[in-house]
Amino acid sequence: MAKKSKALRAAIEKIDATKLYSVEEAVALAKETSFAKFDATVEVAYNLNIDVKKSDQQIRGAMVLPNGTGKTARVLVFAKGAKAEEATAAGADFVGSDELVAKINGGWLDFDVVIATPDMMAVVGRLGRVLGPRNLMPNPKTGTVTMDVTKAVEESKAGKVNYRADKAGNVHVPIGKVSFDTEKLVENFKALNSVIAAAKPAASKGAYITNLSVTTTMGPGIKVDSASF
Repeated sequence: MAKKSKALRAAIEKIDATKLYSVEEAVALAKETSFAKFDATVEVAYNLNIDVKKSDQQIRGAMVLPNGTGKTARVLVFAKGAKAEEATAAGADFVGSDELVAKINGGWLDFDVVIATPDMMAVVGRLGRVLGPRNLMPNPKTGTVTMDVTKAVEESKAGKVNYRADKAGNVHVPIGKVSFDTEKLVENFKALNSVIAAAKPAASKGAYITNLSVTTTMGPGIKVDSASF
């Protein structure tokens, strides 16, 4: 087991591991216990009582946080003609087609979001092995395969986040930066929780959210009482 740093041990000592904190308490404590020398990301982690092997219990989607994420995403759009011009006008950082495929296959990955018009998916499909493992593959469920490229680009720039349950039913989503006011982080947290709660599959029986916590980059996890929302 890796040895905990002095800063991490000090942060852990401020947290009652047996307590379920309210969302307001947890967010405030996460800010207080963050010891990174940079503006750390605040992240929410869920463990959900779902069986992702079943198609009707998969949790995946996207939403725009009311106060953004504190990071301006670098957006790449696969489009041609008028839609390429629309993407550029909307503020996309990179717009193109086959030339971008070659560049990405050559190792270039200086972007955070990939958007494509439906007619470009045959081109984008050639990047499945590169984009797929990085969760960058455009998908209609997250609004990144669309003819409305203006909306997709603007939402990505405004703080859109994706959520997806892994094989164990875990969902990790950033909700902002430590420098955010507690109130703004709480608002983002509650907005995210509303979306996750609404996504509960009908086939999921019993307690849906089995574990909920908030943490910061390198910081300890703080358990949140899901009933406090």
